Amino acid sequence: MNSLDGAAVVGLTGQSGAGKSTVSEIFSDCGLPVIDCDKTARRAADIPEFLSDIKAVFPDGVEDGKLLRQKIGALVFNDRKKLAQYEGIIFPYIVYDIFREIRELKTRSGIVVLDAPTLFESGLNEICSYVISVVAPFDMKLKRILERDGVPVELAKSRLSSQNSEKFFYDRFDAVINNSGSLDELREKALSCARAVKERFNA
Repeated sequence: MNSLDGAAVVGLTGQSGAGKSTVSEIFSDCGLPVIDCDKTARRAADIPEFLSDIKAVFPDGVEDGKLLRQKIGALVFNDRKKLAQYEGIIFPYIVYDIFREIRELKTRSGIVVLDAPTLFESGLNEICSYVISVVAPFDMKLKRILERDGVPVELAKSRLSSQNSEKFFYDRFDAVINNSGSLDELREKALSCARAVKERFNA
C-alpha cells in the first residue's frame, strides 16, 4: 500500500461538472478529512512568485497583481500546449501546499482524501493508495458548469473538451461513481463508497 508518512491518500477526481464536489462534501460528512485542491489552487494563484511566472508566459492573464481567471481559461482551454504551460507553472505551488496539508491532516485519520480535478496531470496519483472517479453524461456536466460558473457555453465546452475522457476515468481508477441520476442516488453511492474506503484502510 502506498502511503505518505503513514497516511493512506485516497484520490478523488473527475471531469468538471460531474459532481465531484458533492461527493467530496459527503465524504467529509462521513468523517474523512478532505483536501480541496481547487481551494489550494486559488491560494496558489495569489502567490506573487506564481503571478510573476504567469505574467512572463501569459502577459494578458495578470492585471494589477491579480490572475484574470476567465481570460486565462479562454487562452488555455482551447490550446493543449498553453494548458500544459499553465499547469507546469501552477502545479509545483499546488503540490507543495498539498503535502503540507496531508501532514497536518494525517493526525486526525489514517486516511486523507485528495479532491483533485487534475490528479493525474499533476502527478499526485503517484502518492494515492486508492483512486475514485466521478463521471456523468456530457449534457449534465455542461448544465452544471453553466449554472455554477456563469461562463459562456463555448468556454464551458472548451473546458470539458480539454479534460480527460470518461473512458480515461473508467480505465484507470479503483472505483467509479456514476452521477447520472438524482442527488439522492448520488448520495447513496457516495456513502457506500466512503464505507468501502474506511473498511479497506481500517479507519
